[in-house]
Amino acid sequence: MPQRNPTHGGRRSVLLALCLAAAPLLAPAAQAQTAAGWPARPVTIILPFTPGGGTDIATRLVAQRLSQLWGQPVLVDNRPGAAGNVGLELAARAKPDGYTLVAGNVGTQSINPTLYTKLSYDPNRLVPVTEMAELPFALVVTPKLPARTAKELVALARAQPGKLSFASSGTGGSPHLSGEIFKAATGTDMLHVPYKGGGAAMTDLMAGNVDMLFASVLETAGHVKAGKLRALAVTGKVRSPALPEVPTLTEAGISGAESGSWVGLLAPAGTPRDIVDKIAAGVKQVVALPEVRQQLVDQGAIPVGSTPQQFGELITTDRKRYAKIIVDNKLRAD
Repeated sequence: MPQRNPTHGGRRSVLLALCLAAAPLLAPAAQAQTAAGWPARPVTIILPFTPGGGTDIATRLVAQRLSQLWGQPVLVDNRPGAAGNVGLELAARAKPDGYTLVAGNVGTQSINPTLYTKLSYDPNRLVPVTEMAELPFALVVTPKLPARTAKELVALARAQPGKLSFASSGTGGSPHLSGEIFKAATGTDMLHVPYKGGGAAMTDLMAGNVDMLFASVLETAGHVKAGKLRALAVTGKVRSPALPEVPTLTEAGISGAESGSWVGLLAPAGTPRDIVDKIAAGVKQVVALPEVRQQLVDQGAIPVGSTPQQFGELITTDRKRYAKIIVDNKLRAD
């Protein structure tokens, strides 16, 4: 019977130990190669709303420039439904390779986790990449409404409790909650009319089928300048460069009603961190371009381009803020 060679076995053990020891050192190198070769094919950004809203407009502008920067198509795929949850669920289940991203806003990331008692996906399955831009809101009304100032609107609403209507892009979204904040701050009673997306709400407002709407300045500025809508106030702390003649709510004599949104990119959990960082760096580079900054500012957005950590902190802070509003108003979407 042949005898086992102890020297051979010892060499095998030494080699195994060396391989195990080297594994942690090899992993970052392999990951770096992944980022260096990314993107090698088209990248898709899931847009969880209908076309035409503020999130859609800002995302498409950035996506177009990312395509030029990366040398690969960056496609925007609208997947609306359930206040953004349909698109977020698709993104959460996507392969974490950097080729599927999702555009989120304050509604999808900081409101829905409290508003919905049960989501069809785990919000933690999406990791923050970067905040692309802040989206201040404007309070706009149909030109058919006699109110020409925020104070006149409040007086009209108080004289007709429950008769004036305010549209939103969906129940529980930031435009809806902005309306609820406004009602609480002014002691008014108005009817909420939810739509399946900001574009549909805007269309009905311009047609005079609803009376007012809180929507991003990015989304409303063009219609205001064209005379299709009347802007009574902006909801941020300062006036918007896109609507410099429109006062803030505070300037208009209404306190405690500040609100707004933002738009950013997220990726499926497990996406290599170097790819996440590369995407964030690309967005920062794109929104810093003078022509892109001007396009965003002209439409009411404020370019940002944050780090993944900064974006994560923003999501957490706003989630706590809106959770209180939702609980205090006993709001539920399901």
